[in-house]
Amino acid sequence: MEIAVLGGALPATLTFIYQRLEHLLSSRRTKPEQDLAVPDVLTGTLQLPLTADEDRLQARSAELQMLHDILVRYADGSTAIRPEDETLMRNLGMLRAALEDIYGQRLTFVGENRPASGPFVTQKLGTLTGEATGMDADYIVGTAQVDQEAERVEAGAKLIGMKARRIGE
Repeated sequence: MEIAVLGGALPATLTFIYQRLEHLLSSRRTKPEQDLAVPDVLTGTLQLPLTADEDRLQARSAELQMLHDILVRYADGSTAIRPEDETLMRNLGMLRAALEDIYGQRLTFVGENRPASGPFVTQKLGTLTGEATGMDADYIVGTAQVDQEAERVEAGAKLIGMKARRIGE
């Protein structure tokens, strides 16, 4: 998965994604990013503060460190940021996919043909005997998406896509 942003939006896209990476790799990651500046190049609405799923973060830590080592030269300005740079675009796409998995939110930028930024849940269940809820939120602004798949739902089991007490403004 690559990022397909317009040329002028690429520096802001790189800055936003790379800052999330640095935050996750730092010792500050246990604190949500309260003062996160969301760039205009991001479409949709993120649910803030961004909070990392610690299990997913740990599972992807080696990948994140590798991506940091590759992208640091673009972030520090020693290598030019160009949309035709296939290495840059491919690695930004890989980083975005990792961040989306860790944060449980889609990150979509201006010019891309994909669902807008916002929270999402993907559940793939085997046999459900109890209860599974994709998303339970008191307040959701913008888009939220739940994709659920269960091989089998036993009698008396409950599969709920989303419980929301308010969606939108």
